[in-house]
Amino acid sequence: MRILLANPNMTRAMTDSMALLATAAVPPGTEVIARTAPRGFPYISSLAEAQIAGAICLEMLAEAPPVDAAIIAAFGDPGLVAARELFDFPVVGMAEAAILTAVQLGGRFAIVTFTPAMTPWYMASVAALGMGARCLGVITPDDRQAVQVGDVAHTRRAALRDLALGVAEQGAEVIIFGGAPLAGLAQDLVDDVPAILVDPIKAAVRQAYALAGQGARPKSRLARPLAKHSTGLAPALARRIARED
Repeated sequence: MRILLANPNMTRAMTDSMALLATAAVPPGTEVIARTAPRGFPYISSLAEAQIAGAICLEMLAEAPPVDAAIIAAFGDPGLVAARELFDFPVVGMAEAAILTAVQLGGRFAIVTFTPAMTPWYMASVAALGMGARCLGVITPDDRQAVQVGDVAHTRRAALRDLALGVAEQGAEVIIFGGAPLAGLAQDLVDDVPAILVDPIKAAVRQAYALAGQGARPKSRLARPLAKHSTGLAPALARRIARED
């Protein structure tokens, strides 16, 4: 089985970290093909940036080699709904996978991340799944200081742990560490926080593996848009939209 891990952020170190976690989370013989966005933003942190990154992510999926499933490896799932419309293999988003996993594991959940700039975007993901009543919120440090996304899981480990402890005391049975830079933090803090900790990339790759096992969806399915020609799009994406694939 081959699973594409498409990181719509431009930070390659982030992709490498997520790919290692994804590979360790699926059975031997499963190939995780990791790709990093060739343009856009070093790290997506707003709804506006996510809108742009979603289009870039569609290009990445169109340009990928044949795969059985794909993961959009950014927590707010940019381009997820559109990708499911265009492609015939299962496409999984990190936020959706983590939230669905959380509600299956416990009652109320919370999302812990490293900057309040993410709050509107992440809460939009919760609302889109109709899980607002189960979510205690997006819990972040109070400050908006700039961070180095490459090592934020290390530099803010203690602060993120304390935030997780605090929201667990408020009743969160499950805590999601949101954001690609925090990949692996749930495993690191599992003995420190009295709650179930969810790593979004692990949740996503395991769901992708399970969905791929159900078989590809037929190209003739009604949800696929009618063929349309375009101007100025990446060639692979233009062919996909024109149904020349």
